[in-house]
Amino acid sequence: MALFRIYHKIDLMVGVWKIEETIEELRNLFTHFEFYEEGLSRFTSDKRKLEWLAVRALLKELLGGEEKEIAYHPSGRPYLVDGSGGISFSHTQGYVAVAYSPYEDVGIDIERYSDRVKKVASKFIRPDEEDSIRKAESEVNALLVHWCAKETLYKLIDMEGIDFLKDLRILPCHPLEGGSVKGYIYRPEKEAMIYVDFMTHPDYVLTYATIPWPRKR
Repeated sequence: MALFRIYHKIDLMVGVWKIEETIEELRNLFTHFEFYEEGLSRFTSDKRKLEWLAVRALLKELLGGEEKEIAYHPSGRPYLVDGSGGISFSHTQGYVAVAYSPYEDVGIDIERYSDRVKKVASKFIRPDEEDSIRKAESEVNALLVHWCAKETLYKLIDMEGIDFLKDLRILPCHPLEGGSVKGYIYRPEKEAMIYVDFMTHPDYVLTYATIPWPRKR
């Protein structure tokens, strides 16, 4: 079993799973695999099967062994079929992350460290965020915190046509330390400030956030 981390906050649980199992080993963790058989059959890649199963195994762990069926809104956002809480999940090389709240919408993102983020920085770093990146001890770390935080906001607000440059802004932070950062959403239909929690690990950056309005159904 490769449960790696569980983080608890008030009305929020966040877990990280390091994938070390085979597909068969993950399958055997479930009592009611009929919930998952059809969804798993849609994938041909073993990598995607492992990620898909690990997400559900981690959710089961967060829920104390209870198995839940996951479905998707037309936008691609996941939800629990029984309506018992808000969920979000993410995966990166060798890890999956899941956030669950019984009362709030949630968003989460996890990314392995890679210099590749430098090549796409112009697509998500605003001019008013560049100074924060320049002053950071690690450019890659700072870029990944900004990327993950914006991805978390994107999942959280679940709106079409979000522009990471125009619509989302992350205020300066100290990305090597972990903590929380202020994220701003600039959309005519929804302007808001949301605190995004972030954690840095030698392998990855993890971000997550909640919003206290009713879940979309």
